[in-house]
Amino acid sequence: MSKNQIALDLQIRFYSNMVLTRKFEEKIVILSQEPYRLPGMQILANGQEAISTGMVLALTPEDVVVTNHRSHGHLLAKGADPNTLMAEIMAKATGCNGGKAGTLHLAVPEVNVLMTSTVVGAGPPLALGPAFAQQYRGDNGVTVVFFGDGAAAEGSVHEAMNMAGVWKLPLLFVCENNSFAGAQRLFEHSATLDIFKRAQGYNMPGKSVDGNDVEAVYTLGKELVEHCRSGKGPALMEARTYRMRGHGEQDHQHYVDPEELEAWAERCPISSYRQKLLDRGVIDEKKIQDIDLAAEKRVEEAVKFGDESPYPGPDTLMTDLFVQP
Repeated sequence: MSKNQIALDLQIRFYSNMVLTRKFEEKIVILSQEPYRLPGMQILANGQEAISTGMVLALTPEDVVVTNHRSHGHLLAKGADPNTLMAEIMAKATGCNGGKAGTLHLAVPEVNVLMTSTVVGAGPPLALGPAFAQQYRGDNGVTVVFFGDGAAAEGSVHEAMNMAGVWKLPLLFVCENNSFAGAQRLFEHSATLDIFKRAQGYNMPGKSVDGNDVEAVYTLGKELVEHCRSGKGPALMEARTYRMRGHGEQDHQHYVDPEELEAWAERCPISSYRQKLLDRGVIDEKKIQDIDLAAEKRVEEAVKFGDESPYPGPDTLMTDLFVQP
């Protein structure tokens, strides 16, 4: 599928979803600076919205997502309710996990986001499970697992790729290469700057894409998902982008070159796509304003829902720990 074959309503959906994700995480930035408002570490993906939007919207409802600690965009694109998502980040009882997961271990199984893990490199071996189940049952689903360039060096990721290759599982590995693993640059922890080339060692296709181009991500995502869905086995996508904030909101990025950060800010996936849609005549300034206001309103509704929700009580201490037969 070429970019000019993408339907107009889908182009608007790309833009709207990226805006909602940005507004959602910008609100978390503000809330994280207020005392006692958000518990725990807040790890965001500002500037990476094109990957979560483009890749997830290339999926079908039955497809499964397994993700990492920068998960908000993936969950919102998959259809997670912003209200229960924000409530969970606030550790409230009305959250999607009853206030027990917080922002780093979110799961929304009703939209087939089975798990989020902040353990670096934990997602790919966990994703083998649903991918194997899809293959075993003979259904048409695909599993997509997101991980960062830092996780790409973990032994667990290589083991998962090898097993997926041996078993020909319908599993798409998506490496969101945002140029940093903590405070370390890619060249400091990886023997190759082209992570997608590692796919050759596991007999699967591997391709790289501009992670700030939502249509390019969507188009390649469609291609690789179809490869996995057709029974040909796994694939690897490397989406190249840049982490616009620190590892977490406590990290002020003193190790980042301000000029480099500014240069990547000019490649913002949202502003660049907005200009493309304006040039194509898909949207106008009024539509842009409407989308922005709708996203802001939706986020404020989510914050209100979270603020008005209670914290989980002591009677829930031992609930949701084990699967009941």
